[in-house]
Amino acid sequence: MDGPPDRAPAPTDLTDAPTNAPADAPADAPDATLGPALLVLPDRVVRGRLRLEGGRIAAITPEGDAEAPASTPGPELEGDYILPGLVDLHTDHIEKHLHPRVTAPWDPLSAALAYDAQVIAAGVTTVFDSLSVGAAIRQPERRDLLFPALDALARAAQLGLFRAEHRLHLRCEISDPDTPILMERALSRPGMAAELAGGVGLVSLMDHAPGDRQSPDMDRWTRRMAENIDVSLVEMIARRDALLERSARLGPSIRAHCAAAALERGLAVMSHDDASAAHVALARAEGATISEFPTTLEAARAATAGGMAVIAGGPNLVRGGSMTGNVAARDLAAEGLLDILASDYVPRSLVDAAFAMAADPGLSQGLPEAVAMVSAAPARAAGLTDRGAIAPGLRADLIRVRRVGGVAHVAEAWREGRRVL
Repeated sequence: MDGPPDRAPAPTDLTDAPTNAPADAPADAPDATLGPALLVLPDRVVRGRLRLEGGRIAAITPEGDAEAPASTPGPELEGDYILPGLVDLHTDHIEKHLHPRVTAPWDPLSAALAYDAQVIAAGVTTVFDSLSVGAAIRQPERRDLLFPALDALARAAQLGLFRAEHRLHLRCEISDPDTPILMERALSRPGMAAELAGGVGLVSLMDHAPGDRQSPDMDRWTRRMAENIDVSLVEMIARRDALLERSARLGPSIRAHCAAAALERGLAVMSHDDASAAHVALARAEGATISEFPTTLEAARAATAGGMAVIAGGPNLVRGGSMTGNVAARDLAAEGLLDILASDYVPRSLVDAAFAMAADPGLSQGLPEAVAMVSAAPARAAGLTDRGAIAPGLRADLIRVRRVGGVAHVAEAWREGRRVL
């Protein structure tokens, strides 16, 4: 794998073409040897080879037992890396394929396949498809996308069309009175668990009412939303006030219902957009173990102190800050408050963020630590102990990354030992 940097070399010791076959029978995967390449292990980077057998990592053979010169990517490490397949706990990118324009819905199965292709090309081998359950004001069409999306995802998985492994993350909007019944219908959808790798695995609790959490500046939120949905300021104020009333009146009971329903089924619960220690305390009392996208250092510190995993957005890290002026992912990383990165709205932000973090001289995380934030840590938070790292016995979910002009190019991907990209 030492070819020129502008051209991806041919696969090593693998079948000639990738297969999209479902990975239900790992023994069907061809045994293979990958490398030599720079292997990003949990604690270091080494040049060596991997042996894959029966869909698992059988052995790691360093090349001459010589460790790579550094864990931070630089000119001396230009070439091919093998990383564990990435695990994404939050991406709502499928909604952009289902509704590329507000007035232009797309065929759900076609949308699911286009979305899967983008996910695997970003190096994500396990993805939690994040679907909105209920809606606040913006994008009310999300409420109508839930069940067509669920059916399309299950159908594509049933037909063996997916390259990545798809699981589900239900994003529950607590200001919508329809959220509890929509959630119960989604959780009890026939065939969902069988087709989608166990079905729903994560539930997050969201409140997008302004004045708190993601949007503390109510006036700014009102003006922006009036422009986004093309209504007058007077009309937007009326809608905002109705949303605030629903959030105050219904939010606490809907939030408690959704958390309890998730815990009864053994699902991990995430609290969304925590802005204060009080928000974190509420989430912990409800059984949440993950603080997703905290908006302040105060909330992130409280979550870490309380034993919760903290998630930030990959785009936040790559772009250097939050779109909405909330806490920067880099600041969380610098304080040791960042555990997991999720792609949010840009699937390939995970691989970009891992290399960007490792290359940042102001951060202490090297490449193994940065890669763990997009592989081992999210897998562990979701209860998936069989993947997320390059170690003997774990699933051979792997990606080959070539650094080209400072950009991480995902050249190949394997899921349970089968080449799928």
